[in-house]
Amino acid sequence: MAKAIEKKRIRLDDGSYADAQAPVIVSASRSTDIPAFYADWFFERLRRGYSAWTNPFNGVRMYVGYEDVRFIVFWSKNPRPLLEHLDYLRQRGIGCYIQYTLNDYEAEGLERGVRPLGERIETFRLLVERLGKGRVVWRFDPLILTDRIDMQTLLRRIEHIGDALYGYTEKLVFSFADIVSYRKVKGNLERAGIRYIDWTEEMMREFAERLASLNRKWGYELATCGERIDLSAFGIAKNHCVDDRLIVRLGYHDARLMDFLGATRHAMPQAGMFEEFGAEELPDGAIPLPDGTYAVIGRNNADKGQREACGCMKSKDIGQYNTCPHLCEYCYANASKESAVANWRRHQMNPHSDTITG
Repeated sequence: MAKAIEKKRIRLDDGSYADAQAPVIVSASRSTDIPAFYADWFFERLRRGYSAWTNPFNGVRMYVGYEDVRFIVFWSKNPRPLLEHLDYLRQRGIGCYIQYTLNDYEAEGLERGVRPLGERIETFRLLVERLGKGRVVWRFDPLILTDRIDMQTLLRRIEHIGDALYGYTEKLVFSFADIVSYRKVKGNLERAGIRYIDWTEEMMREFAERLASLNRKWGYELATCGERIDLSAFGIAKNHCVDDRLIVRLGYHDARLMDFLGATRHAMPQAGMFEEFGAEELPDGAIPLPDGTYAVIGRNNADKGQREACGCMKSKDIGQYNTCPHLCEYCYANASKESAVANWRRHQMNPHSDTITG
């Protein structure tokens, strides 16, 4: 069972005290693009030791303390602003990796607020050079079909980006846009005059087969995010975006983090005099580590609060809905473009507030 997030008493900016959640692993964030628009705010709050967060379901103000943070998973379409803050994470001994959504919907204007594609590819490479391969995960997410974007168009664009990232990434994560199930997304697209086409299971399988064929030239690990459909026949796994196994592989040297994850390290079995040691001799679920040892996770870290098909481990997401000024037409996190822009402007007026919205 996943370890619960502890609570601690923290001191606020005004000198008063409050109870706060004290996570070990932070997600920043599924709800908004913190690296692109709020990186300075986030790192200032990290230095001050806490931030405030409003529960989107009941409107209750809550606090998140950062004293115990050992690892951060960033989500972004433009993580370039992180570059100037990475040294601070190293000083604090906080690990990280980036879920980098790198799509190409430029011709259709579905992501009007994102940077040009060539610049985003350059940012990917710069981050890999600073952080190391494996710490920047490529996402083409979501895959959208419209009257102007067919399956072949998507594959052609994926191939262009995949070629540009060859040698810089190990994985491609994708999801199929589920528009009908999300009234907010459906309404946003219809108001924008975008004639979307919902994916059928048959279409998903055809796409998976064609993507797997394309991937023969790269050898990327292919994985879906939050999809119920089983595409393992095409060598496509179900992703764990906040991934305890990846966190162990990147942060195995941090004893406190390993303890939180329920992970233990072990020496590799020794081969006999006339035998070669094979990976098949490791226990099920073993994670080979760069120092020649391996780790085993002894508990289920799954986050039961996420969607049924989500494979993420438990973490604390510190983002806020209705705050992302990328203004993507298919966005599920903004109720409206107007509310997102208004909150962004409010933030700019008070950028050091304990909340994203100022």
